[in-house]
Amino acid sequence: MNTQRIKTSFVATLLVATVALVFGLATIASGGRVLFGGEAARSAAGNYVPFVLWFNFLAGFAYVVAAAGLAARQAWAARLALFIAVATAVTFLVFGLFVLTGTPFEMRTVAAMTLRTALWSGIAWFACRRSGTLHGKSGEGR
Repeated sequence: MNTQRIKTSFVATLLVATVALVFGLATIASGGRVLFGGEAARSAAGNYVPFVLWFNFLAGFAYVVAAAGLAARQAWAARLALFIAVATAVTFLVFGLFVLTGTPFEMRTVAAMTLRTALWSGIAWFACRRSGTLHGKSGEGR
């Protein structure tokens, strides 16, 4: 592998890790505001679905851990990113079932869950590809 390719790979990995970290910190802050910020914050959130809010808030901590693992090029971070992507998609699916039964919701929750599912699917794809996790190769940092 040439030096330029290694440098590009390193920069791409740090960029993905930075996106995951910023997204995680923003998720913790926004979820924490609604959960612990008082009535005004809950009122401003509108028709939030409590299990989705709690999932996203707690997932934010997993995002931060995954970001650290990605930055350190640890193979377990790829598996964590894949778990986050799948768990987010399952939560989105269950949310959809609640909506179909008439549970009040905000359209911004649909947009946010679409973004989360797409973002973490992309991060998982990137990380698994880099580490060889889905191909049974021995990845970096195992």
